[in-house]
Formats: sequence, structure tokens, C-alpha cells
Amino acid sequence: MSLESVSRLEKKLLVPTYDRQPMLLERGDGVYVWDSTGKKYLDFLSGLGVNALGHNHQAIQNVIRKQAAKLIHTCNIFYHEYQSELASRLTKMSGLDRAFFSNSGTEAWDGALKLARAFAQMEAKGGRAKTRILALENSFHGRTYGAMSTTGQKKYRVPFAPLVPGVKFVKFNDIEDLEKKFDGTVCAVCIETIQGEGGIQPVGRKFLEHARKMTQKSGALLILDEIQCGLGRTGKHFAYQHYGVLPDMVTVAKPLAAGLPLGAILTTERVAACMKPGLHGTTFGGGPLACAVAIEFLRQEEKLLKHVIEVGKYFGDALEMLDGKHRSIEDVRGAGLMRAVELDSADLAKAVLVRMREAGIIVNRTHETVLRFLPPYIIQKKHIDLLVEELDKALSAGIPATESTTKVSQVSAQKTRANMGRIRAHKNARKPKAGLISAPAAAVLPRTAKTQPSETKEKDEEYAYA
Repeated sequence: MSLESVSRLEKKLLVPTYDRQPMLLERGDGVYVWDSTGKKYLDFLSGLGVNALGHNHQAIQNVIRKQAAKLIHTCNIFYHEYQSELASRLTKMSGLDRAFFSNSGTEAWDGALKLARAFAQMEAKGGRAKTRILALENSFHGRTYGAMSTTGQKKYRVPFAPLVPGVKFVKFNDIEDLEKKFDGTVCAVCIETIQGEGGIQPVGRKFLEHARKMTQKSGALLILDEIQCGLGRTGKHFAYQHYGVLPDMVTVAKPLAAGLPLGAILTTERVAACMKPGLHGTTFGGGPLACAVAIEFLRQEEKLLKHVIEVGKYFGDALEMLDGKHRSIEDVRGAGLMRAVELDSADLAKAVLVRMREAGIIVNRTHETVLRFLPPYIIQKKHIDLLVEELDKALSAGIPATESTTKVSQVSAQKTRANMGRIRAHKNARKPKAGLISAPAAAVLPRTAKTQPSETKEKDEEYAYA
């Protein structure tokens, strides 16, 4: 079928929830995908971080063929041989004790919230249980009601109100605001170690450490969302391992089953004790096919960690050099193979996205002005060189005359001078690179204090969200 015919049918039959890019993808291999016209694209999005091993990975294909011929699905009232092995690998990697398997990241996050409140009731021993949940502004945890209720962006919550009660939002990386809103009624503090859809924003080291100390002292739980940043994306199994902080729970999903639906909650023995048969469950989570594939994914992930660190640093350095050339770049940030370039104009970001696609490179835009890069772990330096070359051209071309130039015309001479001063300082001064989180905290935080996007800004973003 052609792109036109598929698009026409979708407009007639599907609920309109996605603003798709005009591409009909047909196949993939390694770091490339091909569309219905035969055009080849370098994939720097990898299915929103899902295809971490690239496309058509031979080891994954072998497991799928072998297991699909044996048993694809069985419900969770029966045993199969893969859940316990997968749980063993994940708990050993994470430093936690027990696992629950879901069919998605948002389902894992909802389950973690349920565990937090069930644990608080168990600890209350019949008294008044803690029920309040603190989450961060600018966060994104998923689309179900629990996940959406803890997502710190109003545009996702307002159309579906009223939401789950008892949630309060803390300013991102603001220790003073955390202390102000934290009290003895809080059962959990919820944090994305690196905010993904929020624009690749790593949590500050001091903030995370302080949240850990506060929750340990009060008996509340620290829950980390690593659905996008976990499982090798930053060069370690989990991003929190760069900080030396161990949570009470962590959720993972995206790359876990290499494209098949699978998520997981990992938690401590102490928290898991609040569960008993019948309190929680899932139909599709942890099936034999998905778990068998996930075991193979973890074998491959282990082999790629050093590569992710090396190539990730190369990627970060290359983006820093590009930043020194273009005053339209507001910031570059991230860790490993989770990177972002923030631009000073939504129109420019849209134009760059189109030009990159025309040049045969797939990237993603989030928060209107942020270009997000989530390439497969098998990406090579030559691919990064190609991306940076095309990104340089796209930024140099600016906003097409046929599109709105309002943003450009509003840039004052004062801002231009300030930007030029920043560029000169960038070129002449030694400053931290946007490397791994194991570097000093400043290395992965924005170089200048920036105001987080306002929660009142409800404008839709283009293309897929995390």
C-alpha cells in the first residue's frame, strides 16, 4: 500500500491521537529503516528508545523464531521457564530484590504507585496511612490515570480531569520546594532520573540525594522512573547508578523486550511484602515470548555498555562543538546515548526536523523546541558525524521564508549580543562536557539556570510523545 492510501484509511478509521510524520516504514536493519519508496533513513530515534539493539538484530530474531514455535502466551496462573531467570538478571543488575512484569511502562508505573500506597497501609498497621505522592514538574510518566496524575505537565492532565487525588508537584531540582511540600503524610516521591519527554533533563545529584535522605528518614518510598533512561541508555544498567543512590522501586520498559511489549517494577523485599495474590496482576505482562527475548536483550546490553559510554561521549562532544557555532542553540544536555539540543525557536525546531528527514535522518522534537536523540546502542561514530553534519546544515538554513518568522524577528539586539558573548566564552573557556552523570553534576545539567516550561503552555507538540 502507498503512504497516501494508508494515511487516508487512518484518517477515516482511527481515533486521531497521533500526528504522524509522512513516512510509511516497511523494514529495518541495524541503524537504518526504509520507507515504501525505498528511501533509506538513519534512525536516531529507535522507536522512542525501544529498538536499542537496532532493527532485525540476529540474536533477537533467533529467540523470537525459536520461542514462537513453542509457546507465545500463557496467563500468569501458570509457570513458564523465563520469568524467574529474567527477574534474577534484573534484580542482580539493579541491586533490588523482586520483580513484577507488566506489558508497558505506564502499567509498570501505575503498579508502582499502587505498591506505594499498599506499603503505606501495611506500615500503618490499621492506623492512618500515608497517602500523598510528590512528583516533579515537567515530568512524564505515561497515559493511564495513575501515571497521568503524576505527570507534571498540565496539557496531559487537564482534558481528563478529575484525576487521582493526593498528588502534589515539586519544582524540578528545587530542594527548598521539596522540603516545603514534604511532610509525614507523603508515601512516595516520584522522579524520572532523566526526564525524557520533558526535554532530556537529568535530575540534579544533590536533589536526588536529598530526596533519598528525606524518604529514608520518614519511611516514604523513593520511586524512580527509568522507562526511557534505564537499561543501558546512559552507559550503565540504570541511570541512578551514576549517582550512587538506590531507590525503593524503579520502573523499566522501552527496550526491555527489544520491541515486544514488556515492562517491569523492581523493588525491595520489604516493599514487596505488602502484596499478596489477587491484589495486582496483568494479562499480557511477562509472557514467555517477551521474557525469552528480554533475557537475550540483557545479554546483548551487557556487551554494549562500554560502547555506549565511548560513543555517547563522542556524541556529547560533537553537539557541544555545534553549540559553539550556532547562536540558535540554547543548550545541549544528556548522558550516554540520550541527548538533546534545545533551540530558541519552535519554528526552527520544526524546520530542522523536516530537513533532517529529507536528508534521510530520523530525529524527534519534544517540548516544541527540543531535538531529542535516542539512537540504537549499536550506533557508530561515523553515524554521529553524519548526523552532526546534516544538523549543522539544517541549523544554518534557518526557518524557511514560507513559515512563520515571528520568532526570529523578535530576537532583540540585546539577546544577540548576549548569545555572541556566550559563544565566545564557550570557545575560549574550558567547561564541563555533557558527558555521563558520573562526571560532576554540572556536566549533565544545563549550563545556565533556565526557567522550566510553564505548565500553562498547552500547545500540542509535533509527532510522537514518549
